[in-house]
Amino acid sequence: MYSFANDYSEGAHPKVLELMERSNFQQNLGYGKDIHCERARDYIRKAIDDKGAEVHFIPGGTMANLIVISAFLRPHEAVISADTGHIFTHETGAIEATGHKIITVAGKDGKLTPEAIRWGLRRNAFEHTPKPRMVYISNSTELGTVYTKEELTAISQLCQEENLIFFLDGARLGSALMSKKSDLSLKDIAQLTDVFYIGGTKNGAYLGEALVITREDLKEDFRYLIKQRGALLAKGFLMGMQFEALFEDDLYFQLAKDANDKAERIVDILKAHRVEFFVEPASNQLFPILPNDFLEKFSKEFLYVKFDDIEDDKSLIRLVTSWATTDESIDALGEFFHKHYNYK
Repeated sequence: MYSFANDYSEGAHPKVLELMERSNFQQNLGYGKDIHCERARDYIRKAIDDKGAEVHFIPGGTMANLIVISAFLRPHEAVISADTGHIFTHETGAIEATGHKIITVAGKDGKLTPEAIRWGLRRNAFEHTPKPRMVYISNSTELGTVYTKEELTAISQLCQEENLIFFLDGARLGSALMSKKSDLSLKDIAQLTDVFYIGGTKNGAYLGEALVITREDLKEDFRYLIKQRGALLAKGFLMGMQFEALFEDDLYFQLAKDANDKAERIVDILKAHRVEFFVEPASNQLFPILPNDFLEKFSKEFLYVKFDDIEDDKSLIRLVTSWATTDESIDALGEFFHKHYNYK
């Protein structure tokens, strides 16, 4: 059985393991105050060209989203998200459980637009509705699409005009930045947003997200809030070591590029068989539309995620590649389509 179900099925990259093994018996300070966390912070600050940025290591993406949104919003304030946004569709009401409403607006191929944000502001403009105070996006999006610098700049400018906090979920930021459809750099992300995170869980680390706060008035007491939410790990150095290894020699970006390159191979295979995609592929998440009778055979050899029923006889599925996806698995997928896919 070959898995294209997600990009966090495997463990960590060998270079991450090597540093962790080499440092295994080293005695470190706790709660992220160790030398490995500090080195990782320095690497990240250098990459974004911001010596004053705060960098915190959070175990997972949902936890990072929950902490950021609950920390920066007052009780009556809300966050604007695309209707496909991860905080709305895949986090079991975690944000609402903190007392904050998610205002959903229609996205375009999974992406927020200034027009959609303005609609959300107009619809929630008086004291009988939650007050919009934050804009949430993810890059890449839940549909695998990526933002351009022009698109991100437009949202950033609107957030400044409307006094909104701009938060970017970067669970798959590496894949987004290394996409051939992206003209953004990590430095651009830091300059255009107020707070964002760099996903490690889905790009070479065992676990962990590097949360970066660039806006000065959001930095105060943030470690208190991490601790209050149960995310300030005593063995924080375990996350620090991983980001140290990922950012020391740009391994983070190479792994993301590898995942995208492998996804491109699958795209070529599917397009050669005239498979239709729900959105044009841009990163390591692919969304083909396939006949159900084909999927019945396909599912016996390959793992994937079914997203939706498109027609009575077709389904939208998701295929995901990672840094650890093997050539063997892609070759097997190509051979399977060659043998079994006969649809026009």
